[in-house]
Amino acid sequence: MQMNENSTEKQEGNKEEKSSLMEKIQQLGQTNVPQLSQDSKIHCLTIVGQIEGHVQLPPHNKTTKYEHLIPQLVAIEQNPNIEGLMVILNTVGGDVEAGLAISEMIASLSKPTVSIVLGGGHSIGVPIAVSCDHSFIAETATMTIHPIRLTGLVIGVPQTFEYLDKMQERVINFVKKHSNISEETFKELMFAKGNLTRDIGTNVVGSDAVESGLINDVGGLGQAMKKLNELIDLRKQENEGMLQ
Repeated sequence: MQMNENSTEKQEGNKEEKSSLMEKIQQLGQTNVPQLSQDSKIHCLTIVGQIEGHVQLPPHNKTTKYEHLIPQLVAIEQNPNIEGLMVILNTVGGDVEAGLAISEMIASLSKPTVSIVLGGGHSIGVPIAVSCDHSFIAETATMTIHPIRLTGLVIGVPQTFEYLDKMQERVINFVKKHSNISEETFKELMFAKGNLTRDIGTNVVGSDAVESGLINDVGGLGQAMKKLNELIDLRKQENEGMLQ
């Protein structure tokens, strides 16, 4: 009886291992997943696809849900083992208010933060990219700056346009406050004609984003990680100085 029980337990254990292995293959395309060290001091937050806000997007859309990110940011602020945050962006944009909420939370973190735009950081992804203490963009990455758009039924009355204008000002003011770009330059990029063929706005690539003052530096993961470690060390020195 005991041998039968042991063999049954082994079979169940093998089934669990196989299902776990299959899940890794399906989700990540590989059997082995790199493990973070228990004493890792940096948390990586990825924002990909479309930023989903109050309206649920179709299941075929790849989305980043703001209700998933906000609890993570609260946990990062509370966790004493996490000393810095790396935000990796490859997003087409999405819900304006959800994007601004994420941006404000990142900007208000007391811990050093660094962002890196890979592929694209479009639309409401721009405020998220500049919300960190230091921002990087890959050479081939792009950022689309355009006026706020509404989808669905729009009531064509002055109040609607006034509301849109106020929402747009919130985005402009946030970007101006958290980057080195001037309001005039940002508005020029936002309302430029011809750059986006049939639309208003501008697509800035890598070094163009840095030259305009929108992003701090052109660089990849190595440079971003190095800068974040420098900011963490600087914060430690400042804290030690305050204690003395």
